[in-house]
Amino acid sequence: MKRDVVVAALPRVDSRRVTKLTERPADPARNMAWRLEKLEEQIQKLSELVRDHAEDMDRLVRIVAENQDVVRRQLLRKHHEKVRVRKHLREANSGLD
Repeated sequence: MKRDVVVAALPRVDSRRVTKLTERPADPARNMAWRLEKLEEQIQKLSELVRDHAEDMDRLVRIVAENQDVVRRQLLRKHHEKVRVRKHLREANSGLD
């Protein structure tokens, strides 16, 4: 699964470390540093969201697979029951002849 490898490569971020800056500095050099910091924060947040989404998708895939397996077993059980009934009826009918 390529997605697992990509998600595993994403850095985990402690959300408590992220600090919020409320105003943009007027100095162009500081403004550029502020913008860069904001972009890095957004990248970290996006990485977290992508990782969470991938984990959710993996959980959903597992749930769907389990549900499909349960449904498949139920259908198979019903089919086997029908086959047993038909076999029993065939044997009963052949005994009457």
